[in-house]
Amino acid sequence: MKKEKAVVVFSGGQDSTTCLFWAMREFEEVEAVTFDYNQRHRTEIQCAKEIASELGIKHHVLDMSLLNQLAPNALTRNDIEVKEGEDGNLPTTFVPGRNLLFLSFAGVLASQVNAKHIITGVCETDFSGYPDCRDQFIKSLNVTLNLSMDQNFVIHTPLMWLNKAQTWKLADELDAFEYIRTKTLTCYNGIIAEGCGICPSCQLRKNGLAEYLETVGKK
Repeated sequence: MKKEKAVVVFSGGQDSTTCLFWAMREFEEVEAVTFDYNQRHRTEIQCAKEIASELGIKHHVLDMSLLNQLAPNALTRNDIEVKEGEDGNLPTTFVPGRNLLFLSFAGVLASQVNAKHIITGVCETDFSGYPDCRDQFIKSLNVTLNLSMDQNFVIHTPLMWLNKAQTWKLADELDAFEYIRTKTLTCYNGIIAEGCGICPSCQLRKNGLAEYLETVGKK
């Protein structure tokens, strides 16, 4: 364990909660930050608050409502259907600039709380075509953050090269498998744990879970 401080970008979902447990293993002190951008399901913020409270993690909720005004999409509007991207188009769940803004503000917060490390659950292996989940973007932003604030931040992406089955495996290795399985919110329809089972996020989570359980002989 490093005797240093980390800030986790935290939504209360499977990936960010896995990253939170990973950070708790790796760093002596951990804080979490959740961004309120008037997302479609307020349950997401409540779920993040409850998980942080249960794990004894100092939790910041920052107002990012401007993002909702700038980026109408399926995560911020009830009248926009959740759809996968077709013909080279991005899914309707893509929020332009979200990770750019979230990680930038996480950097400002990290500077204020004297944290060198920033952790995010973005992933290039099992992603929906979002350009701001790519390793190249994260490395570029890391340099930009350091230059803009004259800091030496390190952005960690523990899930970057893992598929969903491997993410479940990591959760198991962190002794957090059942916790993440039953308490996190990944569903685009705002249903905790197993979710609706229909939306793209639930399908990805469910398929990865089934693959991992088959590998280890669990149910």
